[in-house]
Amino acid sequence: MAGELVKMHPENPAVSKIRHIAKVLRNGGVIIYPTDTIYGLGCDIFNAKAIEKISRIKGLNHKKVNLSFICYDLSDITNYAKNVSTPVFKVLKRALPGPFTFIMNASSRTPKFVHKTKKTVGIRIPDNNISRDIVKELGNPIISTSLRHEDDIVEYLTDPGEIFRKYKNQVDIVIDGGPGKNSPSTVVDCTDESFTVLREGIADINEFL
Repeated sequence: MAGELVKMHPENPAVSKIRHIAKVLRNGGVIIYPTDTIYGLGCDIFNAKAIEKISRIKGLNHKKVNLSFICYDLSDITNYAKNVSTPVFKVLKRALPGPFTFIMNASSRTPKFVHKTKKTVGIRIPDNNISRDIVKELGNPIISTSLRHEDDIVEYLTDPGEIFRKYKNQVDIVIDGGPGKNSPSTVVDCTDESFTVLREGIADINEFL
């Protein structure tokens, strides 16, 4: 059975559609959704079978897939990351919501199958109402992993229509929130307060230090 394409207004997503998507996620569904950078492939962080499905879609062993997750606001960060110092929190407050993935020490509330053998987890609060409203309605974060294009030059899929045609038989819902960007989030390791950039992305963390 093919998945559905759900069109949503990027600034004012319809509450009824958000509730429908959250229900699908609670039932173990996998979705493709917009962020403030590229489109993401995601599911409920507490559903191990859905995470394994995402790994299969990406053609990778579930133990080797880099998974971060989308939070609604800074209160979620304090739930899923531990030992967040005041200097780090101040930077997060300035930079978020925004196009960053912050690598932090995982708390005991983070499912082991998300951070696997690592003791860290990547956390995002995108400047995108659709993804954040889904998380708020669901009541906990959703997985975030990128959709890569087969073309190494193009790198990421940005057109929701193309994404739907490619993945409609593999996911439950593709959300059309307008064109995505072709540049990912900037990944920053802040586990030791040094703010080390692990992947250059669309934004510069130095503007917030």
